[in-house]
Amino acid sequence: MESGSLRKYSNFSEWYDYVVEAADIIDKRYPVKGMLVWKPYGYKALKLSMRILENLLEEYGHEEAYFPMLVPEEVFAKEKDFLEGFSGETFVVERTIRKVLMRKFLLRPTSETVMYYMFSLWIQSYKDLPIKLFQTVNVFRYETEHTRPILRVREIIMFNEAHTAHESLEDANKQIKEAIEIYKKFFDSLGLSYLILKTPKWDTFAGAEYNFDFFEIMPDKRAIELGSVINLGQKFAKAFDIKYQKRDGSYEYVYQTCYGVSERVIGVLISVHGDDRGIIFPAHIAPIQVIIIPIPYKGSEEAVFKKCDDILLKLKQNGIRARIDKTENTPGEKYYYWELRGVPVRVEIGPRDVRNNTVTLVRRDTLKRMVVKDEELLPKLNELFKEIFDNLKKKSWEWLNQNIHTASSVEEAKEIYREKQGIIKVPWCGRDECGQKIEEATELEGLGHDPEEKAEGACVICGKEAKWYFYIGKKY
Repeated sequence: MESGSLRKYSNFSEWYDYVVEAADIIDKRYPVKGMLVWKPYGYKALKLSMRILENLLEEYGHEEAYFPMLVPEEVFAKEKDFLEGFSGETFVVERTIRKVLMRKFLLRPTSETVMYYMFSLWIQSYKDLPIKLFQTVNVFRYETEHTRPILRVREIIMFNEAHTAHESLEDANKQIKEAIEIYKKFFDSLGLSYLILKTPKWDTFAGAEYNFDFFEIMPDKRAIELGSVINLGQKFAKAFDIKYQKRDGSYEYVYQTCYGVSERVIGVLISVHGDDRGIIFPAHIAPIQVIIIPIPYKGSEEAVFKKCDDILLKLKQNGIRARIDKTENTPGEKYYYWELRGVPVRVEIGPRDVRNNTVTLVRRDTLKRMVVKDEELLPKLNELFKEIFDNLKKKSWEWLNQNIHTASSVEEAKEIYREKQGIIKVPWCGRDECGQKIEEATELEGLGHDPEEKAEGACVICGKEAKWYFYIGKKY
């Protein structure tokens, strides 16, 4: 099968499953369902992406740490809502091969419990606050029978989770705003569009006061969560006895927040930016930014390959990740191979280019060809990298916006969804019972609302004045 025989928008599931393996992102043949092998090409793209987020977190005053993978059962059970929320998907370690352990350990599905046990030891005074830490680690969740490569897995291999502790609710709320700002910059840097919604109370993170989710719309028009920003209030602080001495000598529980993004972002990026030929990577996260294709004719091999080597050296000396394809495949086979893998720019060099001191450039997103002088190569590449990124970002936002629809009644919402799918927003009074009835009546899932977006009209359930738009759709 070739990616060109699949259509991203009309046959997304098959297109996606083919591309992530054929393009050497992952190998899903490991004999544990939902646990993937990341191949060097895919892992490089993932690390380049996560490095952007880690740098942003450090820029905003977070420090990187590491906490253990195993959580003692009695520690995990301290916060009852958290225990209930994750009890069905948390792996338990009870024995070695030879003997039963004296106590049970749980593989972290996320790290609140192991981190907050330590926070209770570290935090004594207001002088110890705020704490702003992050780690990028693997977490384990048996959350579904139906796994999807990268998008829905049982071992999340790069979960970037930040955790903070503060003196007051006001400080925690400020931290939520900062976290949203960080994530907006991160997703902007990947050229991804997003919708930021406050999730319904009945779908809020276990143990949290409230949370915001970033959503993208996939090529099959289903919503997918890109990341979450969560205000934990004092729930975990009370469960783990995380107190600090205030300036007046009295004691108070800290206020906490957490936020996380996983490698799912790469699966979404591949899905949103790709086309029928395969992946299209933005240059700054592309494992290979430029692929050089020699096109020698008989008698010109030595000169063509020498020029290819010279160009490669020049690119590497200027910090560009480049490679020459010296395989015996035909030029057409090489084009297909590297287009599938999403290399942003192809450089073709033949005898005419040697004679004329030129190279031929082909940009991956539009396949537009151009001939440039050797001395113009570096500035032209930087120009193309920016143009490709801007084009991918523009298309991503166009796709999101054209797939969000407004309805003024339940029947209209159902009709629009039958015809167009995507995300529907309907006027909502803000009451939980009406939100849940919207879900039931439309048979769609509630994604949340934007507190800054005031609705027009009446609630589609009770008829009272609407406060916000309630966003609904199918999601991963």
